[in-house]
Amino acid sequence: MKLGFIGIGLMGNPMTQRLLEAGFDVTVWNRSADKLAEVSAAGATLASSIGELVKQVDVVLLCVANTEVVEAVVFGDAGVSEFGRADQLLVDFSSSDPQATREFAAKLKATCGMNWVDSPVSGGVAGAEQGTLAIMCGGAAEDIERIQPLLAPLSQRATHMGPVGAGQVTKVCNQMIVGCNLMVLAEMTALAKACGVDAEKIPDALAGGFADSKPMQITGPLMAAELDPDPKWHVRTLLKDLDMAVSQSKQEGTAVPMSGLAAQLMRQHGNKGFLERDPATLIKLYKD
Repeated sequence: MKLGFIGIGLMGNPMTQRLLEAGFDVTVWNRSADKLAEVSAAGATLASSIGELVKQVDVVLLCVANTEVVEAVVFGDAGVSEFGRADQLLVDFSSSDPQATREFAAKLKATCGMNWVDSPVSGGVAGAEQGTLAIMCGGAAEDIERIQPLLAPLSQRATHMGPVGAGQVTKVCNQMIVGCNLMVLAEMTALAKACGVDAEKIPDALAGGFADSKPMQITGPLMAAELDPDPKWHVRTLLKDLDMAVSQSKQEGTAVPMSGLAAQLMRQHGNKGFLERDPATLIKLYKD
């Protein structure tokens, strides 16, 4: 199975390296060619264009910033849809709008015959590096069965959630929990520090209890130290996903008041110049 990976960023880089280590033939393309040095050194083949990549592979993998970039890469000038074949698959690891994903899948099928699997991931850069991502898949059962060999070196589990778009809905649900968790972590840490508690000990003190979580263990110490680290993930990404949760709730006629509030607080933080920073900086909402 020859793979083509489009989007060699914070997640795409380690995911590509995991696939190369597992023995896959991987061709890569990225809008910013300077980000390809590491995967090239690890054995990836560099494509000069999306078309060159698509012509060489069996499965096209995407891991890009948002729904708009997915659309541009697939349906833009000289995009995937111009070169795709009916025997190929497109697997989108990006976090994208569920309804747009359904529309994209139908359009791609009509344009060139390719099937679409939405497979957003959770676990962050550390999970991508260690091959312990949780992957939520939407698509036809036979398509998801076909890609199991390439999902194995990337994930601790890959779950078929339903038809195309179901993976993206599940990722929105995941991000509702993560985004609200981080906002509570930030305000809790600020309160603990104001009360004279050694907040850097809180992740250890609460480890294994009902309040424990991966965000607590990864981001809690950074918040307690009030650090602004090199981002392993971004405020803008969480804001995008919380906004998708609010949008999805409007479409379905449900209420998401906690996620809506978390989105507004995160937007307030982002508008102060933190959109491209790590979510550990959220504590600054309560300290400055």
